[in-house]
Amino acid sequence: MERKFTDQEQIRREKLKTLQKENKNPYSIQKVSRTMDLGEFHKKYKKLKKESKDNVVLAGRVVAMRQTFGVIRDFYDDVQIYLNKKNLSKSLIEYFNKMLDMGDLVEISGNPFRTKKGELTLNVKKLKIVSKALKPLPEKWHGLVDEELRARNRYVDLIMNKESKETFVTRVRIFKLIRQFMDSLGYLEVETPVLHPILGGANARPFITHHNTLDRNFYLRIATELPLKKLIVGGFDKVYEIGRIFRNEGMDATHNPEFTSMEVYAAYENMEYMMVLIEKLFKFLAKELKMYEIKIGNNVINLKNKFKKIHMVDFIKETTGVNFWEVKSDKEAQELAKNHNVKFEKHQKSKGHIINLFFEEFCEKECIQPTIVWGHPVEVSPLSKKDYDNPEFTKRFELFINTKEYANAFAELNDPIDQYERFLEQLNEKKLGNDEAVEMDTDFIEALEYGLPPTSGLGLGIDRLVMLFTQKTTIRDVLLFPHMKDKK
Repeated sequence: MERKFTDQEQIRREKLKTLQKENKNPYSIQKVSRTMDLGEFHKKYKKLKKESKDNVVLAGRVVAMRQTFGVIRDFYDDVQIYLNKKNLSKSLIEYFNKMLDMGDLVEISGNPFRTKKGELTLNVKKLKIVSKALKPLPEKWHGLVDEELRARNRYVDLIMNKESKETFVTRVRIFKLIRQFMDSLGYLEVETPVLHPILGGANARPFITHHNTLDRNFYLRIATELPLKKLIVGGFDKVYEIGRIFRNEGMDATHNPEFTSMEVYAAYENMEYMMVLIEKLFKFLAKELKMYEIKIGNNVINLKNKFKKIHMVDFIKETTGVNFWEVKSDKEAQELAKNHNVKFEKHQKSKGHIINLFFEEFCEKECIQPTIVWGHPVEVSPLSKKDYDNPEFTKRFELFINTKEYANAFAELNDPIDQYERFLEQLNEKKLGNDEAVEMDTDFIEALEYGLPPTSGLGLGIDRLVMLFTQKTTIRDVLLFPHMKDKK
């Protein structure tokens, strides 16, 4: 396939050919013996007043050039460089002027000094290109402010935009803090399979792949739930997994086909235990990141205050005046839905489904501050233990912040007979058109028949968590390589 190059790209290729003819091929260099990175350079010489006699070797990408000054950048910082023509050979000056381009990676040696304006600078003695940039960088960053371009060309975004780099550094830090928090509570981090023979653990459309040797299809996991609960059956006490999840669904500001979640399971604990744990985790992160108040759009999220906790039916009553505690039949619920313009599908005609639809329609948008909503109907919670005081509902909760779901938790259903019947109900829903219904998992039923202790479980969306603490409004800004639609 023939490639077409811009004039600038062609000029850079000609410069590369010249370097190669002069036996200065930058791609032949295998190692750069830098004495320190640019962050260490600033740290070591931050108190330098005039000039040091130290010979320092630095490396980085050229991100600015103006006459005899330039700026190089590495992962840690930027450093200004200065070429004093009086003290340098003509060949080096010519090499700098003719061969060096913005974006080139260079090795530079020289001595540190302070300019008259007080900026720490490297007085260049030697310079060589160690990798040639054959594509030009944007001269000004407003050439790449478009979110889609930044996500599609993340490498350029990271080169030019320090804020993007800091976002992903913060993401890594959040992962470490979560692990620190969970490990401190005695949880064991484990790994479970990505390829699942049965669709289960959540209500979602899957990706399907084929295993050639076994000659059978597998699902990329839509949740880590069922294998983790099998570990609790096997005698593990507290486990968690941070892993990639795959759902064949739409893409928007808070959804990507693959994302990262954490699932947590604790033997002999109830739903209320996970309510306490998730609130403590958020407050721990807020303290460590020094972000108790987070501004997102016009809203200021306060993580210092106690999280609101409310039953789903009470929330609907508080928001709409409709009291589902008094509704006795599916038909009555359907009439309420019609009167309030709440649409439902064939598989959503039950009272439980309609309660959930009312919540999604009228209550989610009210969840600005951290809100724990519990008491989901049985129909929408196939893996959750019933609330035996109100058997139409389950011991399940979701955490919402700024109208978005962050966590989903419940007292795990450990009755194998009830679980089998719930799976049958899911199969019936699939026949009625629910393509997100789970399948019958007989191996999981058999695991429950060996005995699952009373168990509390929780799933947390890590990407949305990172969005919160980096104050981003789209998931693409916190994923290094988000999935994108093809270029038109």
